[in-house]
Amino acid sequence: MAPQLPLRDQERVNWDFFLSLPEVDRRKVTTSAIKDSQFLQPLFEFSGACSGCGETPYVKLVSQLFGDRMLVANATGCSSIYGGNLPTTPWSINNDGRGPAWSNSLFEDNAEFGLGYRLAIDNHNTHAKNLLKKFSAEIGEQLVDSLLNADQKNEAGIYEQREKVGLLKSKISGLLNTGANGKSDDLNHLLSLADYLVKKSVWIMGGDGWAYDIGYGGLDHVLASGKNVNVLVLDTEVYSNTGGQMSKSTPKGAVAKFAAGGKTMCKKDLGLMVMSYGNVYVAKVALGASDVQTVRAFIEAEAYDGPSLIIAYSHCIAHGIDMEKGLHDQKAAVDSGHWQLYRFNPDLTKEGKNPFKLESKGLKIPLKDYTYMETRYKMLVKSNPEVAEKLMEQAQQDVNVKWKQYEQLALAGKEEKTNK
Repeated sequence: MAPQLPLRDQERVNWDFFLSLPEVDRRKVTTSAIKDSQFLQPLFEFSGACSGCGETPYVKLVSQLFGDRMLVANATGCSSIYGGNLPTTPWSINNDGRGPAWSNSLFEDNAEFGLGYRLAIDNHNTHAKNLLKKFSAEIGEQLVDSLLNADQKNEAGIYEQREKVGLLKSKISGLLNTGANGKSDDLNHLLSLADYLVKKSVWIMGGDGWAYDIGYGGLDHVLASGKNVNVLVLDTEVYSNTGGQMSKSTPKGAVAKFAAGGKTMCKKDLGLMVMSYGNVYVAKVALGASDVQTVRAFIEAEAYDGPSLIIAYSHCIAHGIDMEKGLHDQKAAVDSGHWQLYRFNPDLTKEGKNPFKLESKGLKIPLKDYTYMETRYKMLVKSNPEVAEKLMEQAQQDVNVKWKQYEQLALAGKEEKTNK
């Protein structure tokens, strides 16, 4: 132990030096590579979540990849508490003053709330483009054409579009300063909408209590809309923020509030349900099992021109684990087959390929080798060993059946080619 104030003065100098270091040029980074992606500045920091929280690494990652142009609709839950613990917030901005726009909505309507972001952005974008065309002669046809037809599929394209938007604003300001001949209202409107010509990334975030249960109806409606939104489900398999109640994501055999004798129903397969639409990008990820697959899923989901859903395994203090070893638990969950890694990309269908790619490597360990690492399963063995054994046998059978089902989906494209 040491007096605090002298240490704070010393570390303040170190902190200021750290902040003075230049950020990496995003145009020169291969974002799909794990090492490169971690050079990007996180715009989500110092969250105050539980030490070792399994949710925050995913939120940090999405802020690194898309944070300077992202809008977040956050369902009530752990992520809204550590995300908006006013008067402070972990959501930050970069040196250009850009950062995520964040707001919290309720369990029951967060998906619709996020869809509202998308509809408003699209409307502003359309209006801005119409005004651009209207003032094509005054602004310059070449600049207008380049703004309307910009390729914003990567960081370089987005950077170039921002540069052109800056030039557009300068030209509009010049026109306004010279009188604008009765067109000032429309020009001012275009000036206020100009930033909507840069691609925006809409993220709808929340836990499994929201996505699987209370907000599922709205989530289903939004995913079925076909609109370009990205949904991130931080799946702790329990209502973490309100004390550990059972959700439809809670696995069979796990003990939770309202399932004190062990849950007897299977975990709801949200990913498989959503894949049935055929036009929604779906991925199931776990950082502890494959960080490469996780990063690729985030990048593909955001690039997909349509709705996307990422279900992210998030270990939780409610599981009764050593939180320092959370990533080890994630890997065990995948190795046992309880948590499958996959990506379902509808764009591959257009190329004549199987849209479903199973990325887990098979059932490497028995399910109990994973589950009995966690108190939520072990406590049933002590309170009612016979029921615990029965539920674990059923859960293992469920895993085997589910794995075969996913294997068949992965082999579907290969079998079709063979038959031809």
